[in-house]
Amino acid sequence: MNALTPTKAAAAETPHGLLRFLTCGSVDDGKSTLIGRLLYDTKAILEDQMTALEKDSRRHGTTGEAVDLALLVDGLEAEREQGITIDVAYRFFATPRRSFIVADTPGHEQYTRNMATGASNSDLAVLLVDARKGLLTQTRRHAVIASLLGIRHVVLAVNKIDLVGFDEATFRAIVADFEAFAEPLGFRTIEAIPLSARFGDNVTEPSASMPWHDGPTLLGHLERVEVEADRTVQPFRMPVQLGNRPNLDFRGFSGTVASGRVAVGEEVVIASSGHTSRVARIVTFDGDRAEAAAGDAVTIVLADEVDAPRGEVLAAPKARPAHTTRFRARLVWMAAEPLKPGRGFLLKTGARTVPATVSQLAAALDVETYADRAADELPLNGIGLVEVETGAPVSLDPYADNRETGAFILIDRFANTTVAAGMVTETLGGGNVYRHGFDVDRASRAGLKHQRPVLLWFTGLPGSGKSTIANLVERRLAAIGRHTMLIDGDALRIGLNTDLGFDAASRAENIRRAGEVASLMLEAGLVVLCAFVSPFRADRERLRERIGADFVEVFVDTPVEICAERDPKGLYARAKAGGIKDFTGIGQDYEAPLAADLVLHAGEGSPEQLAGQVLTFVEPLIAGDRPTSEDSAAL
Repeated sequence: MNALTPTKAAAAETPHGLLRFLTCGSVDDGKSTLIGRLLYDTKAILEDQMTALEKDSRRHGTTGEAVDLALLVDGLEAEREQGITIDVAYRFFATPRRSFIVADTPGHEQYTRNMATGASNSDLAVLLVDARKGLLTQTRRHAVIASLLGIRHVVLAVNKIDLVGFDEATFRAIVADFEAFAEPLGFRTIEAIPLSARFGDNVTEPSASMPWHDGPTLLGHLERVEVEADRTVQPFRMPVQLGNRPNLDFRGFSGTVASGRVAVGEEVVIASSGHTSRVARIVTFDGDRAEAAAGDAVTIVLADEVDAPRGEVLAAPKARPAHTTRFRARLVWMAAEPLKPGRGFLLKTGARTVPATVSQLAAALDVETYADRAADELPLNGIGLVEVETGAPVSLDPYADNRETGAFILIDRFANTTVAAGMVTETLGGGNVYRHGFDVDRASRAGLKHQRPVLLWFTGLPGSGKSTIANLVERRLAAIGRHTMLIDGDALRIGLNTDLGFDAASRAENIRRAGEVASLMLEAGLVVLCAFVSPFRADRERLRERIGADFVEVFVDTPVEICAERDPKGLYARAKAGGIKDFTGIGQDYEAPLAADLVLHAGEGSPEQLAGQVLTFVEPLIAGDRPTSEDSAAL
C-alpha cells in the first residue's frame, strides 16, 4: 500500500499536524539515504528532480546502477565528492495524516555543531545505527545532545539490516544496548525499528524479510507519534526584536511569541525593569487580533509608556523569567581550540547579545557512560557543565522549562564565529528575585538634579594619587552645584568588603561589589567617583560592560618608583620587608588600561592641575555632551 493512498480507516483519522524531526547518528549509517527513501516513497520528488537524481547517481552515486537516493539531500558538491553530509539539509514532505520537516544532520564528528543546530528545532530524533557496527561513540554523543536539547521522542532506526541477513538477534542486541545507555537521558518514548533504507524495508511498507518485527514502519510511527510539544501551555514570553515607532501616533514592540498566549487587556511585565502594563492592541500584517500564541509574529502595543528595547522580554507577571548575571548551563563546545575557564565571549540569547565569561568548568560529560568527570578544559565536541557570568543581566528560563528562552550561543569576540551552544540548567545569584518597577527611575532622579549620572573610575598603583585627585574633582564639582558621591577602596574594605582578602578571586569580588554599589548610586542620579587600585584589566572591562556608556576610566599613570617614594601609608616599605603578601606593585603585577578614557601622567602637573584635566573632560559629559576622541587626545 502506498503512503499516499491510505485505507478508509486511516483516511478518517484526525491529522496530527506538523512534525519536525531530524536524522542523526554516526557517519555512513545511512541518514541521507533514509530521507531520500521517505521522499521517494511518499511521491515528494518532482519529475525534473528525478531526472537530475538519475544523472547525479551516474556521476556521484555509490549504489551501482541503482538510483542513489542519498543525493536528494547531499546537495553540496563537497558532500557528494566525500560521500558524507556536511551541512544541515531541510526537506518538507507530507502524507494525508501529517506534514513533516526533516533535518538531515551530519554524522561526522567534525560537524557535530550542525547536528546540534538541527536538534534545536526538532521534536523527535531518528537515530540511525548501522546493524553491522552497533552503537558507536558518535551515536551516543548524538543521543546525549538530542536529550540535552529537549528532544523527548526517539526512533532507534537499526539500518542496513539486510547486510546482516535480517537477523533478529542482532537487532535485539543493539536495542538492549541502547536502552541501557539511554535510561538516564530522559526520553519519553523510544521506538526501535529494523530497516533497510536502500531497499525500503520497514520504511513506508512492512518488510516481508522480517516477519518477526511486529511493530510499525518508520513512516507509520512518524504519522502517529504524539510529541507533546504545545508551547502555548507554557508561560507567555516574547523577546522584543524591534521597538516599532513608524510615527508619533504609534509605539509598539515587535517580535515572535516564543511561548504561551497573550490577549488584549491582559497584563504583561518588562522582565528587566519589572514595569507592568496592559496589552492595548495586538497588531499583525493582516490587522488587529484579540490574541496571539506561540509562533505568532506580532506587534504588541501597551497601554502605558514603558521602555522595552530590542533584546528585552515581555512576560507573564506571575510567571517571570529569571533576570540574572550568573547561571549554570550544559555547553556543547564547537571550536577546535579547547575551552578553558576565564575566557570571555559574546553571549546571544533571543535578540539580546551581552559580554560573558565562562567562569567555571564544573564537569565534562563522558558520552560513553553519561557520567560527569572533573576536567580542566573542554575539547572540540565536548559537552560540559559550566557556570557563566554575563556583563549585563539577561532574562532566562531553565531549558527544561522553555527551549526558547533557555538556549543561548557563545560567540568568539574576535573571529565572530559561534563556538558553543548552551542550555541553561539553573540560575544563580538571585535568579528568583525580580526587580520591582518603580515609577521614579534613574532619568527622573537625574532630571531633578539637572545632570547626567556618570561613573568616574580612578585606577592606578597604590600611592599613585587616585584618591587625592578624586577628592579634588568632587570638591570642585560640588562647588558648581553637581550632586556627587566619592567611594574609596579603603572605605569599602573597612565596611562592606571586610570579609574579602587580597587574592585574585577576592580582588575580583571586591571590584564587582564596588561596581554594584556605584550602579545604585548612578540610579540615584549622582556623579559617582570611585578610587580603586583595581589591578586586573578584566575586572575593569567587566565594569565597563556592566555600566555601559556612563563609565569613564581614568588611569592615574604614576611609575612604581614614584609611588614607592611617596609611600603615604608605609605599605611599600612593609611589602618589601615581606610584611604584606600580594601587594600590587611589589608582589603582584598591575595591568594598565589599554584604552583608558583619560590618562593622567604624574609629574606633568600638580594634583590640582590633574584634577583640572578631569573636570575639563567630564563636565561636558555630565551636562549630557560626551567629549570626542579628538578632545580626549588633546588632554
